[in-house]
Amino acid sequence: MRKLLGLTMLAATCVAAETITQTERDKAIQHLNETRAKFLASIKGLSAEQWNFKPGPEVWSVGQVAEHITVSEGTILDLVRLKILAAPANPELAAQANGNDDKILTRLVDRSEKAQAPEFLRPTARWTQADLPAEFESRRAKTIEFIRTSQDDLRGHALPHPVFKAMDAYQWVLLISGHSARHTLQIQEVKANPNFPK
Repeated sequence: MRKLLGLTMLAATCVAAETITQTERDKAIQHLNETRAKFLASIKGLSAEQWNFKPGPEVWSVGQVAEHITVSEGTILDLVRLKILAAPANPELAAQANGNDDKILTRLVDRSEKAQAPEFLRPTARWTQADLPAEFESRRAKTIEFIRTSQDDLRGHALPHPVFKAMDAYQWVLLISGHSARHTLQIQEVKANPNFPK
């Protein structure tokens, strides 16, 4: 009887510990690598004048956008690991998030929809222009390593997003990648300004 009970508990544990598929891992890693490369290319080789140029008083410079991308990278991953996955699974909210991966990524790069960053994600000159790329690289490497190795139930744990509503933990990782893609486009907009320093 004790042996049977142990097998039952083991089976229940295996069911509870479902992980994402290899296809899902590969998709996230590919997107993280692509958006990493595009972001780093967008800030490479800029002069200090170009880095700090602001098209208008309320518009961020390339350096400010780059800082926002970098600080968001670690903050969102911490949210996934320390809050979403630390809380009990939420099957009801996770079910609402089901099938929304591509919608989230597509909507993120729609720059016609504007949003205000929360205060704690706003740029405050945390890093120099020289130091920021390495800081971003370090944070992105942690994100990729997390999605590559995590055995957590990233589909069963969920947390609502203020804009996208129901999102599971896997989608929050996609958000990190899509968020950097969105703001890399913002950097390109700044660089396309006719007054951008040559």
